[in-house]
Amino acid sequence: MDSTQIQATGRRKRAIARVKLAVGQGVITVNKKSIEEYFPRPQLQQIVRQPFEATQSGGRYDVVVKAQGGGVTGQAGAVRHGIARALVEMDASFKDILRKSGFLTRDPREKESKKYGRKRARKRFQFSKR
Repeated sequence: MDSTQIQATGRRKRAIARVKLAVGQGVITVNKKSIEEYFPRPQLQQIVRQPFEATQSGGRYDVVVKAQGGGVTGQAGAVRHGIARALVEMDASFKDILRKSGFLTRDPREKESKKYGRKRARKRFQFSKR
């Protein structure tokens, strides 16, 4: 990695992604695996690459990510959030583009907590008349 390395944190649902961005050939590594290996679904790979497509900086930066918590979709969203934040730190001119695309906004949706006397947050037990 280059000496000009930017660090950022991305979050979504229960997932947290610590992103390190450096000038390079466009290699994305998540938890010491390639992006194709870690996110086998093309939709998730597309989600991760969205900030680069929006700023037309595809093969300019190498990304190293440590993702933890949540599921694969949440992690992909967290990685996207982290990459967007790191790109803004790297080049402030990207801020308007990424803000308009909504990549800098942390998705506030969380799982609703379970309520007592219920199966889940809102699901009730089956009603029996007799």
